[in-house]
Amino acid sequence: MKIEEYLSTLPKSIISGEEIQIPPDTIREIFRFTDLEKNDTFYHLGCGDGTSLVIAREEFNVKNAIGIDNSEKMISEAKKMIDKKNIANIKVIEQDVRQAEFNDADVILCWFMDPEILEDLIDKFKKLKSNVRIITIWAPLPGCLPQKVDFPYIMNKTPFDETDNLKKQLMAVFDTECIGFVTAWEYAERYTKSIGRDNPENDRFLVIIQALTIWINAKNLGVACGEEIPVSIKSYIAILKEYFGIEVEHLLK
Repeated sequence: MKIEEYLSTLPKSIISGEEIQIPPDTIREIFRFTDLEKNDTFYHLGCGDGTSLVIAREEFNVKNAIGIDNSEKMISEAKKMIDKKNIANIKVIEQDVRQAEFNDADVILCWFMDPEILEDLIDKFKKLKSNVRIITIWAPLPGCLPQKVDFPYIMNKTPFDETDNLKKQLMAVFDTECIGFVTAWEYAERYTKSIGRDNPENDRFLVIIQALTIWINAKNLGVACGEEIPVSIKSYIAILKEYFGIEVEHLLK
């Protein structure tokens, strides 16, 4: 099956990022990357069980930590943890993030893959005050050049540096003259390690998928190293097809 067909078999919440819990150590890495500090009001859109909010208050001493999630179950878990720890200045809200207000935010953690959600959020982000740090994982906000990157963590600041040039955006993220197999694999490993620590048995498969995605996108945008498809890329394309029944060759333009 084509990779699009495979992805369509996965739960929508997994594809959109709505039900993926970010590991605590990754949250700490993100906060250090963000330079989260005591005067910040921190929002996590899609906060899950509220772990990020607790870490933000307990370890980084932010002024306020607010989490928004549309899952009644996750919000209930977050409230239980916050009540148990008796931490002040934390608030969780059960709401669709697209309907939420976060005008007092200094830092926003936002990890959604669903284009419709992102489009609605970007419209809201553009109305925020200057110098709000918006952190995403894997990719910058659509149509925006990042201000800071430590892949897979990416920071955009308001007002946005907007672009409709995908090639320019890709090169801003990877900070290299061209993208070869080694670069694609390294960045895929970084991403997988940041989100997959609870499921190490799936890491290899995810790295293959992500590395091929990075390289194919680079090839199609004309920023892959060399004209020919590397032997390693051909090998992993064959592995996906033979052992997993997933075909990606059609993505090459």
